[in-house]
Amino acid sequence: MTALATAEELAALLPGVTVKTAFGQSTAHVPVASWAAAARHARADLGCALFDWLGAEDAGRPGAAGATHAVTLHVLRPGPWTGLLLRTEVPSGTPLPSVAGVWAGAAWHEREAAEMFGLELTGHPDPRRLLLPDSFAGHPLRKDFVLAARVVRPWPGRLEPGEDGSGAPSRRRIAPPGVPGPEWGPRREEGDQ
Repeated sequence: MTALATAEELAALLPGVTVKTAFGQSTAHVPVASWAAAARHARADLGCALFDWLGAEDAGRPGAAGATHAVTLHVLRPGPWTGLLLRTEVPSGTPLPSVAGVWAGAAWHEREAAEMFGLELTGHPDPRRLLLPDSFAGHPLRKDFVLAARVVRPWPGRLEPGEDGSGAPSRRRIAPPGVPGPEWGPRREEGDQ
């Protein structure tokens, strides 16, 4: 049994599921409303008893209205081992149903995705923060998250010619990686809130 056959079996069980194959890997694309049902069918009807991993990505453009997140789940069926990839697109403001009730190992992965990307989970058994302190504001793996430490903290190394006020400036100052360019609007200064 191949991964393509497993994904097609799931597509036959649920309406709205489409199967796409790229680079030899088949993925069942599931509507977000059917996410938990697809997980239950994969476990109960297809025998995918082993949870492997769950990951998220910021699939939208920074600052765009209606930004989306893509969530991917990989589970395995034993004898012979066959993997199944489930994927869904979660629009901004739409909650993601938890699959931790189907595979207990998914709980940690879902908490990480919620904390790092700002996904809202429904039905999760333990929605507490996992990695960041309670005082941390924002979601550091989103594209619109500004890495403030790169703007506020001065470079500890030697200054470029012209940066200390003597001599001609060598070039235009470039923003460090992770800091949005001027096309995203004015930057907040250190004292702005």
